[in-house]
Amino acid sequence: MVIRKIRGEFLDQFFEAILSLETVDECYEFFEDVATVTEVKALAQRFHVAKMLKEGYTYQDIEDKTGASTATISRVKRFLHYGAGGYDIVLKRIGKQETEDNDN
Repeated sequence: MVIRKIRGEFLDQFFEAILSLETVDECYEFFEDVATVTEVKALAQRFHVAKMLKEGYTYQDIEDKTGASTATISRVKRFLHYGAGGYDIVLKRIGKQETEDNDN
């Protein structure tokens, strides 16, 4: 809910720009221009932590596989349970896509 407090024209345009990307390669190109390698890696790590938490992995398994600290894992878990629901939206869509891909 905190990010909604800073909602405005610039942030809306930024999110629209992200939504306009059509391929993984385009995402690489865009994020290479707008973020540091460290920032992108941190976002990717948090996403992977969320995915593993939803799949029932233990903190130790997640720490071993992702290198995330227990503080990061706890923070992601808190957002999975009490956040705005963004992780759930994306993880459900990706899960559905993976299922469809495996069926074909």
